[in-house]
Amino acid sequence: MGEPSPACQASLTQVRQHLATLPTTSLMAVRDGQVLFSYGAVDRANQVYSVRKSVLAMLYGPPVAAGTISLDSSLASLAIDDVGGLLPLERSAKVGDLLAARSGVYHVAANPGDDAEAAPPRGSQRPGTYFLYNNWDFNVAGTIYEQLTRRDIYQSFANELAQPLQFEDFALTQQRRNGDPKRSRHLAYHFHLSTRDMARLGQLMLQEGRWNGRQLLPANWLARITTPLTRAADMRPHSAAQRQLDYGLMWWIPALPGDSPLAGAYMAWGYYGQFILVIPKQYMVISHQRAVTAAEGSAPRKVSPAEFLRIATMLVQSPCL
Repeated sequence: MGEPSPACQASLTQVRQHLATLPTTSLMAVRDGQVLFSYGAVDRANQVYSVRKSVLAMLYGPPVAAGTISLDSSLASLAIDDVGGLLPLERSAKVGDLLAARSGVYHVAANPGDDAEAAPPRGSQRPGTYFLYNNWDFNVAGTIYEQLTRRDIYQSFANELAQPLQFEDFALTQQRRNGDPKRSRHLAYHFHLSTRDMARLGQLMLQEGRWNGRQLLPANWLARITTPLTRAADMRPHSAAQRQLDYGLMWWIPALPGDSPLAGAYMAWGYYGQFILVIPKQYMVISHQRAVTAAEGSAPRKVSPAEFLRIATMLVQSPCL
């Protein structure tokens, strides 16, 4: 191959300069399975916060297909309860409502980082009708996964995804739950992943669940979880950033016009700026990390979805890629 063209070099220099203005730790862009751009320590595993929810949605695919998990099962039928008890209406919520952030259960979660402060009064919303980004829903979805499959989330992830995808930086011993069990008995299941291993998850999504000739995850399930169920305009009350994103089942879908270079994309999004963006029409995956250190204090700067999508657009439009 020859030297990159001046236009190519200039476009990538512009991307690197823009990344340097953000608290980005690392980024990787992949097209057709080939790494075309990387920035920072892509081999360093960091906590990826709410990316965990999209990972769990992926893991739900096989047991849903096998009938081990029914999205129509109610919390009551599964004997799901919590500190202080759930209301009868709340116990009628279904598994599918949890994945859609529409449970109507506004019990406090074991961990922060959601929109619980904007929750309506408990018992005021019928399950399935009202969207609220609530960690309680996602944590209980983890409890139900383990209860019905009889498998630990992290061990399932190691066996069903990390090993067949040949992750390079995943350590089972590094994965651990967190949260306050006095607030809720359903703890969060955060992951520590590297940017290059996150890109492999995105590549599996792009390939509709196929990897090296094996169907690891059901294609119809992956299509379902990345299809908008709640539109950005219907998310109330929410930040301006989230109003630009539709929601499927624990995956976000940027609300973009059809002529956008990112049209049809979907993504996993972690609180401080961890992203796995899948762009089917470009055959691309872009993974991004913003690692947070204790030295940054209580309010470290985030990389917003809008900032990340601007970088993604610059990469897609680069003459190199």
